[in-house]
Amino acid sequence: MSRMGDVLAGFHAAWEFESDSVLIRYERGIRTPKLFQALGERRVPLEAIAGVTLTRGKRGTVVLRVEPRPGADPLMEAAAGQLKESGDPYRLVLPAEREVLAEYYADELRGLLTESGPADRFLVEPPKGPLSFKAYDGKATFDGRTVSFRWFWTGASSAKWKAGDQNFSVGELNGVEWRSPEVFEGHLRLLRRDVGTTAVQADQDPAAVVFGLGYGPVHESLPFAAAVLAAVRTSSPVAAVPAAAPRRDPADIAERIRHLGELHQAGLVTDEEFSVKKAELLAEL
Repeated sequence: MSRMGDVLAGFHAAWEFESDSVLIRYERGIRTPKLFQALGERRVPLEAIAGVTLTRGKRGTVVLRVEPRPGADPLMEAAAGQLKESGDPYRLVLPAEREVLAEYYADELRGLLTESGPADRFLVEPPKGPLSFKAYDGKATFDGRTVSFRWFWTGASSAKWKAGDQNFSVGELNGVEWRSPEVFEGHLRLLRRDVGTTAVQADQDPAAVVFGLGYGPVHESLPFAAAVLAAVRTSSPVAAVPAAAPRRDPADIAERIRHLGELHQAGLVTDEEFSVKKAELLAEL
C-alpha cells in the first residue's frame, strides 16, 4: 500500500491496510451484526486473500470485498457458505460517494496479492471466543483441548440422556459440521476420527447439539465451531484420555435422576439402562 496504516471506514467496520495484511475492526452498536461484534477485529494476511472485488450495493452504496482463499480462514470453513450476505465479515459497505477511494484501495491491494488456490493451512487466526454457548438441548464448552456437551433435561432426547454428558478431546476429532440456526434444523456436530459418516439425526447424536429459537445463534455457535475446527486441524490424533469426572451439585444430580425416572416410567429407558445410569449419576457425587 502507499502508506502503512491507511484506514478505510465503512458501515459497521473499518479496514486498516498494512504492508502484509488487512486489519478489520468491527464497530459495536445496535445496528452492527452480532457476529461482527463477537469477532471484534481480525487480521487477514495478504497471503490469505485470493482476490478483491468492488461492486455497487443497495441504496446508494458500494461494496469492497476481499475473497479469502479456500482453507485459509477457519471461520469461513466452518460456515461453509451459509452466512447471509449482510453477515459476511469480508464485505465493507461504503457510501457511493467513496467509490473512487474504494477503487484506489482495491487496485492497490490487488497489486500485492501473490497467492491463489486452496491454502494448506489456516492463515487467519480463529476467533478467541465465545468458548461456550447454549444450544436447545445442552450447553457446549471448549477449553482449547476438550469439547464438552452437558445435556439439559428440558431439551435433550432420551438417546442423549442414556449416553450421558460428553467430552471429546480435539485429538479424537476429524472436524466439525455447523448448520446455521437461521435455516431449518441447525446444529453443531463433532466429526470423530473413529466413526464414519453417520445418518443419525443431530437430536439423537451424543456428538451433536441442536439449535432452536434463541439457542445456538450464529454469533455464538459459529465462532465456537471455528475455534474447535482450528484446534482440530493443528492437533495430532491421539488416544482420548478419559478425564476425571467433576463433582456435581447434589441438587443437579437429584434433578437428573428424577428426569431419568420419568423416562423410565414412560418406557423410553429399560430397567437395566435406568439402573446403570442412576449408578453413574450417584457416582458423580
